[in-house]
Amino acid sequence: MYRNQPLKLHDCQRHGDGGGSELFVVEGDSASKSVCRVRDSESQAVLPMQGKPLNAWKASRAAVERNEWLAALIDALGANWDDAFDLGRLRYDRVILLFDPDADGIHCAALMSMFFYRWMTPLVDAGRLNAIQPPLYEISASQTGETVHAYSPPHYQRLCEALEEKQISFHSRRYRGLASMNESTLVETCVSPETRNLQPVMPADAEAAIRVFGGNAS
Repeated sequence: MYRNQPLKLHDCQRHGDGGGSELFVVEGDSASKSVCRVRDSESQAVLPMQGKPLNAWKASRAAVERNEWLAALIDALGANWDDAFDLGRLRYDRVILLFDPDADGIHCAALMSMFFYRWMTPLVDAGRLNAIQPPLYEISASQTGETVHAYSPPHYQRLCEALEEKQISFHSRRYRGLASMNESTLVETCVSPETRNLQPVMPADAEAAIRVFGGNAS
């Protein structure tokens, strides 16, 4: 049984048995509370970040050890790190990065992918680090109430133009992070394994982040 729980970890009941357990890493307490309200507490755990994560690609091992939040993450995963990392001891079948669909969220996702790629490389190589991009806009047709989601400004523009060409009136709103979404949208687009768009974070993705934020990939 896992007894040394990080203070902010909202843990699940089932761990590391191939039964689909997963750890959501989210931005801050507001996002954490929103995800916790709609998660499956049996198999989905939530760990909120406290501020922007350390650039662990540039940081020394000692700096990572001193970082309170990264220590909590390493503790939650239960598989140690660096040369002592043991994928077989990982407490969750997958780790999911779930950040707000804005510049800060993109930066946080890049920093976290760099951390895992440097200090827990086998987890990335095994395809057990994943990311979900939440929608940025909600667009609802006025006549039918049918709702679609846009995931970037260009996507939003294309959807609006398509509706205008069909002479369908609509209204829209921009989400201000996970906490601004209604629960059904959060479940459908981010939490439910049946409907969300889960993407693996591959070594090439981490290397691209390193080129932008952390120097050259080795």
